[in-house]
Amino acid sequence: MKAIRALHPRDPSEHHRPATTLELLFDLISVIAIAAVTAGLHHAISEGHGLEALPRFIFLFLAIWWAWMNFTWFASAFDNDDGLYRVLVLIIMCGALIFAGGADYIFKTLDFSYGLYGWIVMRVGMIGLWLRAAAGSPTHRTTALRYAAGIAIAQAGWSAFYFLTEPGSTGFFLAGALCFAVEFAVPPIAERAHVTSFHRTHMIERYGLLMIISLGELMLSISHGFGLLFSDHPTFEAALTAASALVVVFALWWIYFCEEDHMANAEFMTAFQWGYGHVFIFGATALVGAAIAAEVDVSSHHAETTLETVGHYLGFGLAIIYGVLWAVRDRLLSVPGNKAYALLVMAGLFAIGGYAGLSTWAFAILSVVTVLWRAPATGRATPIARHLH
Repeated sequence: MKAIRALHPRDPSEHHRPATTLELLFDLISVIAIAAVTAGLHHAISEGHGLEALPRFIFLFLAIWWAWMNFTWFASAFDNDDGLYRVLVLIIMCGALIFAGGADYIFKTLDFSYGLYGWIVMRVGMIGLWLRAAAGSPTHRTTALRYAAGIAIAQAGWSAFYFLTEPGSTGFFLAGALCFAVEFAVPPIAERAHVTSFHRTHMIERYGLLMIISLGELMLSISHGFGLLFSDHPTFEAALTAASALVVVFALWWIYFCEEDHMANAEFMTAFQWGYGHVFIFGATALVGAAIAAEVDVSSHHAETTLETVGHYLGFGLAIIYGVLWAVRDRLLSVPGNKAYALLVMAGLFAIGGYAGLSTWAFAILSVVTVLWRAPATGRATPIARHLH
């Protein structure tokens, strides 16, 4: 491996394009950050002020997801694994870890402080990668320079946002929303010059791996519920919640990975909807994890809220997951027969269940119905499952 070589675009039709160990290492940082904000929301729900904490959760989850998005799509198109590429990615990871390390503090206070410096470090690495892409690929030069400039402008906005607004104020959230709007606008504007050569099946795998990470947060909550069986005063209600939640998680895994060609095609609008739409799936999965943990607290009499209140978060979270998955995947695939509308209908039923504040065991039953209706009968593993095993 040469220390420095031109950063040319990768072949989007490359036969075998698995996730690299560097990408998996990067994902570990996302695990830390997602766990921190999910735990913050869990405690807020248990303490009876989940609605007040929800804007903070959304705000921080968007930031975590966006940092992951920026690197993941770039790496699919331009990863040449030379020494300089690795160094720049490690710089991005360092910045992301600074932010992740303060995620719990930021959730509680909305004071970014060193988190802002973490973002600046991340941007130095990302801008460096895009400038390398501009130098190495004349075809993508304009696109890469637009990305570099857009990231720099967005970061300048975040810096001004930090110094000019009071944490938690109306102006804070409005200015933050404006900064996110700038961030989200950069890829569509940049890609108008020339669409980057991302690898479709590689991106399907990368998103699948982040879904596994998100489901891991649910597993953590479930293990805590089963762990209460080992206490001096075993709580069987919490164990029932954990067992029901495990059915919910298995159903989510089964439904999400039941289609190998998760992204219908590599056209820009399809990839754009699929890529951006997943933030709702990932965020709602983390929300479900927080709700399950809160219901375990209620079942073990360690919460200041009710099962009905927790059921609102759980039901609406599941409704968002299945509704968005239908919109970004099933709607665009040739799903046979009435299976084509299974997720849309079940999303509506989960929403009704959320409005009614049902318990986890009721959502487990709905989850089983969802699998029986939507999932095709197959013994084949998906590409992601094969990679993980």
